[in-house]
Amino acid sequence: MLILRRKKNESILIGDNIRLTVIETAADGVRIAIDAPKHISILREELSHAEEANRSAVAGDSNAIFQLQNGLLKNLAVSKPE
Repeated sequence: MLILRRKKNESILIGDNIRLTVIETAADGVRIAIDAPKHISILREELSHAEEANRSAVAGDSNAIFQLQNGLLKNLAVSKPE
């Protein structure tokens, strides 16, 4: 990890096409402007974690789904009127 100190209006270059510029500093945080190509995804870390959690929840556990499906089919067979 590289740690740098920057003042207001100073920038950091990443590669040839990404520029981070410190816009404002305050006691509770820093405002940073990011200039990067549109094809590069830029997300706050907490949003990235939330996005991953949502993907995991939607994907589900295929084994649990299979067991649930089998349980429902067994219950339907047992409660089926003759």
